[in-house]
Amino acid sequence: MLSIGLPGLILIVLVVLLLFGPSRLPRLGRSIGDTLHELKHATRDLREDGEPEQASGSTNETKRSRP
Repeated sequence: MLSIGLPGLILIVLVVLLLFGPSRLPRLGRSIGDTLHELKHATRDLREDGEPEQASGSTNETKRSRP
């Protein structure tokens, strides 16, 4: 498993600062946060959509197996 220590995190922060600059970091952080929020919302919707189908599918199978 990948583990990043404190020196690795400091290096990543410095590289991000050099690439994007301090003025664009708030916008970058906000866009990353929005993207993660949309991803979580989409995965939650997919899970909720899949659960009723599985539950109704199992009850239909039990009804069909009875004569």
